[in-house]
Amino acid sequence: MTERKDELAGNLARVEERIADACAAAGRRREDVTLIVVTKTYPASDVRTLADLGVRQVAENRDQEAAPKAAECADLPLRWHFVGQLQTNKVRSVVGYADVVQSVDRSRLVTALSKEAVRAGRELDCLVQVALDADEGGRGERGGVAPGGIEELADALALAPGLRCGGLMTVAPLTGEYAGRQQAAFERLMDLSTRLRRNHPAATMVSAGMSGDLEQAVAAGATHVRVGTSVLGVRPGLG
Repeated sequence: MTERKDELAGNLARVEERIADACAAAGRRREDVTLIVVTKTYPASDVRTLADLGVRQVAENRDQEAAPKAAECADLPLRWHFVGQLQTNKVRSVVGYADVVQSVDRSRLVTALSKEAVRAGRELDCLVQVALDADEGGRGERGGVAPGGIEELADALALAPGLRCGGLMTVAPLTGEYAGRQQAAFERLMDLSTRLRRNHPAATMVSAGMSGDLEQAVAAGATHVRVGTSVLGVRPGLG
């Protein structure tokens, strides 16, 4: 266990240094960027170790893995983010442990989340997931709504009992005009965030950037970066 803790501590320190350097290069304060560690495929013991090392924000993308892990770590001072595509039949479970749902991309999901949040007596922060590669009116390959659909979903979130519209999230597209142009994609998201805040001033979260492109996200203005591999290592079966 000590060996794993040392490994995670070293990885975290390197990621922290990358974020600090990116903030300095962009003229931003380090405290303006929040690190969310994506713990998918890794055990609850790693989550516990990360909490010991000072991590307070963790993310998961599959409910069947996240629910038991969150239950096992319920005693820890963590804020749980759900970042995967969310089916409505998983909403009740996710509402039980998630503090933030970053992948809201359709009105039916808003309705389901609201119903379960009220039933559970909880208030959830929700982000509209933006698919920068989606045709207007369509959804992206990895989920997400086209930019033209943001306002409608944000309005629905703002009116939904038990939910708050917290801001926007995106994953850098693999296809389309932003393929290989992560910073341009994240700058586009920031423009969309600025527009959103005209009507929803509290929707200040901008979640963008992962292990490979966190610097570009910070340069563009992201408030939250979601880092998995650079902290926890290459996921089992992927390397």
